Amino acid sequence: MSPEVFRRVLAEVKETAWVMQFYFQGEPLLNKDLPQMIREAHDAGLYTIASTNAQAINEELAEALVTSGLNRIIVSMDGLTEESYNAYRIGGSLDKCKEALKWLHEAKIKNQKSKILIELQCLRLKTNEHEWADFKRQYNTLGADRLAFKTAQLYDYADGHPLMPSNPKYSRYSKGVDGRYHRRKLSKGCFRVWSGAVITTNGEVLPCCYDKAHAHVYGNIMDTPLRELFCNEKANAFRQAAMQETPQICQECYR
Repeated sequence: MSPEVFRRVLAEVKETAWVMQFYFQGEPLLNKDLPQMIREAHDAGLYTIASTNAQAINEELAEALVTSGLNRIIVSMDGLTEESYNAYRIGGSLDKCKEALKWLHEAKIKNQKSKILIELQCLRLKTNEHEWADFKRQYNTLGADRLAFKTAQLYDYADGHPLMPSNPKYSRYSKGVDGRYHRRKLSKGCFRVWSGAVITTNGEVLPCCYDKAHAHVYGNIMDTPLRELFCNEKANAFRQAAMQETPQICQECYR
């Protein structure tokens, strides 16, 4: 997202929004302007969150993120060995992830005014299920303040999947009477589409982070104010559908 688009977003939301999340379907730290954007949102009084695979974090960037006023950073680390980590994070480096946590922790200690929460997030996968207890024991020593486990969204899961946990309690999918796996049923209705929206890098407004293909675009803030887009016919039609029909993008949600 360019600084121009970001500042237009911030100008429109700062009077009414509480939280700004600096991530969607991608790696936010690829944007070199991110620390400055976070600082501007922080100065506007917003609670700020970023989520990252941490592969781009070095000592300098860790310092910039901590001093930007960032309130919470989620670091995704789905294994405690290179083998378990790369089962999902293909091509990533566990060592880089551990270094990033260390640098963030050291920057937080150095900048005592910072209130940043460093959260280590682990997807529950078959390839790391033997490490879950170790995650609970080690997350503090790795530099994190909090540990969060999350179920994984999988594709082509109907006949099972090699990453699906052994215990169905920790999976979004359950085996049906037909012998195939199905997405667990969700209750209809969703607070997310009433409480916020996603704004893409070019200014498109989407209902939520599960609209990965931009199938339900409300409009673009570059030509229409966000307040109008959030309450327009397309937005209200999607909310009505979410209350009654469970649109396709809602069927993979983990809420």
